[in-house]
Amino acid sequence: MKVFKFIVGLALIPACVAVTGALTELFRLIQSTPDRGLSPSVWGLLIGFLFWLFLYAVLPRPVRAYVLAHELTHIVWAWMMGARIKGLRVSANSGHVKLSRTNFIITLAPYFFPFYTICVLLLYLALSAFYDMSLYEPVWLGWIGLTWSFHLTFTLSALAQKQPDIQEHGRLFSYTLIYLLNAIMVCMGIVAVTDATWEQWTGYFLNAAVHAYAWIYTTIRQTWAG
Repeated sequence: MKVFKFIVGLALIPACVAVTGALTELFRLIQSTPDRGLSPSVWGLLIGFLFWLFLYAVLPRPVRAYVLAHELTHIVWAWMMGARIKGLRVSANSGHVKLSRTNFIITLAPYFFPFYTICVLLLYLALSAFYDMSLYEPVWLGWIGLTWSFHLTFTLSALAQKQPDIQEHGRLFSYTLIYLLNAIMVCMGIVAVTDATWEQWTGYFLNAAVHAYAWIYTTIRQTWAG
């Protein structure tokens, strides 16, 4: 099974390249004034992201908040996949959740699912049903940037240690899947609160992915033939 997952990990590398390009394209789409520097929306996203990096560097780290999000993410994905939750324990430095069954998605979900970013998006969607949120786009992007930066810093810190979750499924498979789904999640957040459309983003992503895989296929074929 690990050999198969290693092959899948290799196969996901071009998709990771494509989603990186698609994320860059999103920045272009929300850059409404390309000839006048960064737009307020881009500034909001960047300021939120960098502000958390500053807080992470100078303040005591809220490890319990990350551990809670980590375990709740296991629970959310387990529930979506029909598993039963048998127990939850969260302390200042560690946590544990008991499930009736698990799989690689449930196991790796805390590394690719930015729990607090999703909470921000759910709040945005709830409020947008009653109010016009477009005037506050930079503010919402700031919260998305901050919460995703929170997720990213703690995820990288966790991955720097030996994680049984990663060892169970193999590093290449785990890292490529985590990177791919992380990028997709943040793209979803940006699309949700801006004028950029899901069709625009998916169109660019699929086109970039097709070109990436076509280049790999052509290179392998030419190497094999030569």
